[in-house]
Amino acid sequence: MLTKNDLPQVWTDVLADVSDFTDVQKASFEIISSGKNSLATSPTGTGKTLAYLLPSLLKVQKKQGQQLLVLAPNSELAGQIFEVVKSLATPLGLNANLVISGASIKRQIERIKKGPEIIVATPGRALDLVKDKKIKMTSINTIILDEVDNLLETSQWRFVKPIITRTPKTYQFIASSATAHEVFDKMSDFAPDLVEVNVEKTEPTVEHFMIKVENRKKIDLLRQIAHLPNMRGLVFFNRLEDLGNAEEKLTFQNIAAVSIASDVNGRFRKTIIERFKTGQITLLLATDIAARGLDINDLDYVINFDIPVTAESYTHRAGRTGRMGKSGVVVNVVGNSFDEKNVKHYQKQPEKVLKAGEFISLK
Repeated sequence: MLTKNDLPQVWTDVLADVSDFTDVQKASFEIISSGKNSLATSPTGTGKTLAYLLPSLLKVQKKQGQQLLVLAPNSELAGQIFEVVKSLATPLGLNANLVISGASIKRQIERIKKGPEIIVATPGRALDLVKDKKIKMTSINTIILDEVDNLLETSQWRFVKPIITRTPKTYQFIASSATAHEVFDKMSDFAPDLVEVNVEKTEPTVEHFMIKVENRKKIDLLRQIAHLPNMRGLVFFNRLEDLGNAEEKLTFQNIAAVSIASDVNGRFRKTIIERFKTGQITLLLATDIAARGLDINDLDYVINFDIPVTAESYTHRAGRTGRMGKSGVVVNVVGNSFDEKNVKHYQKQPEKVLKAGEFISLK
């Protein structure tokens, strides 16, 4: 059973806010520490990043060159992981580099020349540096795939596979996701004897409900939601082309709403997210791709302007709120009977209306 006594004293300040370790963190620690290949499947917001980093970083040797490679499907998630890695690695005397698309490859190469023990990367940029022999896969002894179900999709796997095939056969494989059950069998070829850490249940801290409204009145509903006290909501759309239209209409109505598309410049994207975190933006509009890996502390509302087309997508969206046992709300905006059928398929949900500045249950 993992306790703080099992961890180095130099991590005391870093983990000061951790009162108790989560189930996935406790279950993963011994398995990863013993060198076994593992896949952790646990709901979003349960601390999977620490679950794989705590035991993995303790195995890294100082000043012994590249040893640990962490791959994430997008720059935003990679950046968030990197910040956690840095906070844990620095007290141990270890160095880490961030390698992502959209940033200067020349600067990244210069940093890698300094011999970091840990590299956090997106697959496309990582493969470029692997082919250029800047990332030395023959010395990597641990590979971690975060959001592994996403990394196994064709668009990502074409980068990930050639990276893995260059790794020594004795490497340790670690994978993590909220919805990775279906991909377990796909990993057998490159991760033999894979141990699955499957944490299904957490305490229900998120309320899910739906509001029925005509499609033409959805934007007006968002306007009303934006005026709720202390509102800060992440609003999901299914189609990229709808983001700009919604932003324009809401802005015209003096709503602090900003869209974040997957092709937004990395620096501008970071600025938008910081403004949202600090409450300067009321509604952040996004698609699944743009929001993958977003970690917003104390996010109260996730709003599905469009009902997601898969249960996996619903799980990832809902997981942006209620993280680490905190409370949250998922509002499903239902515009037709097909939407209603889908949302009830994901989870049985009460119907509510927005009245007098609060959500009222219909009975």
